[in-house]
Amino acid sequence: MKQASTAFSGHQKMIVALLALTQFTVILDFMVMSPLGDMLMKSMNIKPNQFGLIVSAYAFSAGISGLLTAGFADRFDRKKLLIFFYAGFILGTLCCGLANTYYTMVAARIVTGLFGGVIGSISLAIVTDLFDISQRGRVMGFVQMAFGASQVLGIPIGLYLANAWGWEAPFFLVAGVAAIVMLLIIFQLQPVIAHLAVQRDKSAFTHLWHTVRSRDYRIGFTATALMSVGGFMMMPFGSAFAVNNLHVTQEQLPLLFMVTGVGSLFIMPVLGKLSDKKDRFTLFTIASIYALVIIIIYTHLTPQPLWIIMCLNVLMMAGIMGRMIPFTALTTGIPDLSDRGAFMSVNSSLQQIAGGIAAVIAGMIVSQKDKFSPLEHYDTLGWVIVGLTLPCIYLVHRVSVIVKRKLAKGAVVNTTSVAAEV
Repeated sequence: MKQASTAFSGHQKMIVALLALTQFTVILDFMVMSPLGDMLMKSMNIKPNQFGLIVSAYAFSAGISGLLTAGFADRFDRKKLLIFFYAGFILGTLCCGLANTYYTMVAARIVTGLFGGVIGSISLAIVTDLFDISQRGRVMGFVQMAFGASQVLGIPIGLYLANAWGWEAPFFLVAGVAAIVMLLIIFQLQPVIAHLAVQRDKSAFTHLWHTVRSRDYRIGFTATALMSVGGFMMMPFGSAFAVNNLHVTQEQLPLLFMVTGVGSLFIMPVLGKLSDKKDRFTLFTIASIYALVIIIIYTHLTPQPLWIIMCLNVLMMAGIMGRMIPFTALTTGIPDLSDRGAFMSVNSSLQQIAGGIAAVIAGMIVSQKDKFSPLEHYDTLGWVIVGLTLPCIYLVHRVSVIVKRKLAKGAVVNTTSVAAEV
């Protein structure tokens, strides 16, 4: 059952821009670990499994934070929650730039994850509160453009700074940009409090229990976790594979990420619009099968001209985002208004924990004889992702059935438009 898409108000456009900027900094902080991976592994003399633990430290702490805050997520103004956790994220990112050993970097990533991992779920709760379900595909398409923007602007600039002043520089860049974005949130975003009027549970623990015991919610949680395991496996070692296996130079890495990001900026709004016009499960399935083909090709790749590697990266990103946007838009239709913050927190927590597990497993599968040797068994990751994607398609089908059933019964409550509030 499809609802007609409606246009955004001026205030809604401002909200989308603020959330996209917020996601830009959070995603950049996480994504920059991949292109800096080879540099960090060499400068700190760490092995692939240790680097996998650095990536996992963020993911696991973010997951724990999400679970701890889930019971409280619907009890406060979402704007205040966003500001609190964003401030902690900025502090953690500064600590990453100041880290000088493997252990201090792990500690800094834990701090960053404790705060940064919750920001995505708060943003999703805000989107779900302030935008009708018929608009959410486009919203997610624009918000996820932050992913492409981080590759077009953030990662190339970060790598340039890293090559010029050391790997610490990108973290200081992210912290500075995030501080500016937080000021914009403080002065531009209005309180988001509609959910406070429909709270039923007396305690945070009871609210969390009511959320996790829902059968429909658990199906959404499982689908998110399974998809995240596959999605996170290749990411930590992307730059190391490009440099050591495909012979991409450190100077070419910024260009590679920039081209991939430009492709994403064009692809994501289109996918967002398609997600609001076409059946989201069908779009997810087509994108998943397409992505698997590209992933298998890429993980088995040998040294090729740079333009071929660039094209494959753009094609692979199209498949990954083609899965993520319709799936995220579908997932926002599962929770009721009173449970949205808790649902998004638990969902984000499971996503982060699953991603951390994936990074650890990938670190155990991938090996490297020395700092400059090719990565071994990277192709195995591709086949593991294939095995995880097939049951994921089935779970997303079940999510689609749940959302369509709720729409048919009128269980999805259309929130008051932001334009009417201002």
